[in-house]
Amino acid sequence: MVPKAYALLSTYPPTQCGLATFSAALLTHLRGLGDHACVVRVLDEEVLPGSVPRAAPEIVHDLVNGSARSAAVAVDVINGFDAVIVQHEYGIYGGPDGQDLVPLLNALRVPSIVVLHTVLARPTARQRAILDDVIASASKVVTMTRTARTRLLDIYGTDPAKVVVIPHGAADYRVPATLRQAGQPPVVLTWGLLGPGKGIEHAIDAIALLRDRGLNVAYTVAGQTHPRVQARDGEAYRGSLLARAKSHGLAHLVRFDGRFLPAGVLGELIAGADVVVLPYDSLEQVTSGVLIEAITAGKPVISTSFPHAIEVLGGGAGLLVERQDPAGIAGALHRVLTEPGLSARMSRHAGDLAPQLLWPAVARRYRNLVATVARSRGGVVA
Repeated sequence: MVPKAYALLSTYPPTQCGLATFSAALLTHLRGLGDHACVVRVLDEEVLPGSVPRAAPEIVHDLVNGSARSAAVAVDVINGFDAVIVQHEYGIYGGPDGQDLVPLLNALRVPSIVVLHTVLARPTARQRAILDDVIASASKVVTMTRTARTRLLDIYGTDPAKVVVIPHGAADYRVPATLRQAGQPPVVLTWGLLGPGKGIEHAIDAIALLRDRGLNVAYTVAGQTHPRVQARDGEAYRGSLLARAKSHGLAHLVRFDGRFLPAGVLGELIAGADVVVLPYDSLEQVTSGVLIEAITAGKPVISTSFPHAIEVLGGGAGLLVERQDPAGIAGALHRVLTEPGLSARMSRHAGDLAPQLLWPAVARRYRNLVATVARSRGGVVA
């Protein structure tokens, strides 16, 4: 017994952001299970005919932020499905902190599952009120970590029965490591949309410290600047990183790949890496798709102690360091690259976690949750 069809409400490619990538992967794997799923795409402005390539056939409507007409149509379209999976992040929907999502959810007649990509421990009053309203309107709420679920229960007072933990999915990058020629330095990799707060500057400083200790390490930073950062600041952050690497005399060891990476290219980069570093500044981050992809690829991970990393790496798949601590990153890298057996042990721990984190397993859990919610509303078919 499963729903006949369901919609996904989210940003969506060609928009380049984490939610768009997440939704595209989820839809692909839901369809791979035989389900009928479509997308109501969230846009900041209306797409004019002929201005971009024709929308993908799975996109059944565009919700244009700030447009009451497109919101009304979105409600009608979604109500034609058996259920909807809504991706939530502050700033994705219209209005301050995305408050326009609330009346849309309240207007729905079909069950809604809201996936929370951010659960702030210290929200503003408005952010708190909006999330309270979103949770109240939803049939079920999904968090991707136990940490986020605990925050909902302890800080927001959410009913435990309403919150389900389903991990962030990952593509399968489990391939044999790329063989390195004699004399080539080990490779450290960071990837994802670039912008202030990623902490790349601290990782560059760590590479300099290792060089000063006699260990040359190649560092690849892959990914384009986040579109919103690009619109606001251009390439100022990337430029500052390039200047930092040059000032350390690391121009030959630090490489930037500024593309939005397709899966095949990213897979090759991951296969060629010895260690993945996540030097993020944030203490709030309860979800990281990059972290999950690194783990499922079986790569040793060094990460700052943000909540998702603490939760996932504690079993031995990675090492945790303090944020904004180049010496800590350098020390952890030195351990992974020189301590006999450590890298292999970390990879084995990561391999134990991988099966439950790959997209097919994650999509099945969403499928089962949607079926359960629809069944509680009576919206099922044989």
